[in-house]
Parts: sequence; C-alpha cells; structure tokens
Amino acid sequence: MKPEETIDFHIRWAWFNISRMYNIEAANYGGSMAIGYTLLNIDTKEGTPSTKLAPKMGMEARSLTRMIKSLEEKGLIFKQTDKKDKRMVRLFLTDLGQEMRAKAISSVINFNEKIQGEIPQEDLETTFKVLSQVNQIIDRNNIFN
Repeated sequence: MKPEETIDFHIRWAWFNISRMYNIEAANYGGSMAIGYTLLNIDTKEGTPSTKLAPKMGMEARSLTRMIKSLEEKGLIFKQTDKKDKRMVRLFLTDLGQEMRAKAISSVINFNEKIQGEIPQEDLETTFKVLSQVNQIIDRNNIFN
C-alpha cells in the first residue's frame, strides 16, 4: 500500500498544512498555532482551571505546564487562586492575551470562511461525519487487537 492510499496520510497531510498555515500567520504577531489554540481555550470571563485545560485541548499535562509558563512569561495570561476553592488555580487572559486571542479567532474564522466558500457544505458534512467515525473507531481502542 502506498502512503497516499492510506487514510492517515491524508489526515496528517491536511493537518500539517493547516498547522503550517496557522504558524506562519501567528508568527506575524510573535506567536504560534499552539499559543493561539491555548488562548482560544481559556474562558474570557471565568478563567479556566489549569487542571481542566490540558484535557480540553487533548494535551498531556507536562506539555501544557511548559506552555502555561511561556504564556505567563510573554504576558498573555496570569494565574489566580479560585475564590471558592483555594486549592484551584485559574488562568486568565491579560489585555495582551485578549488581543492575541482576537487575532486567533479572526484567523480561524477567515480560514473556515475560505474553506466553506470553496467546498460544498454537503462535502464538509461528509468529511465531519467520516472523521467523527474514525475517532469513534479509535476510541473503542481495539484497532490492533
């Protein structure tokens, strides 16, 4: 089987191109796709518990710890102890973080509008359905059994 005949080749190829596109755009603002994605997942009003962010983003906690430290150093977020549960730390966006988040939102909307303008809705719905099914099959955790 040739690589281009496999399902994962096409998913990885598309994701690589999307990731590269977002990284090029984010670099214009001193950021990265990972930074933008993290900022998009922090609640702008209530903040987000640091322990809830990794699962929300599908990341390992170790990787997110480094990202949080980097975001703090860049002045994009700050930590605050939860008012009700002092054991919990919430992440909030700074003003600069809000600005960067707005740029990330704009980039995501722009990308989606461009794709939706060129690919028929029916094809997009089929793509979403197929990818959802692929994830369900993987989640059953019996691919190699």
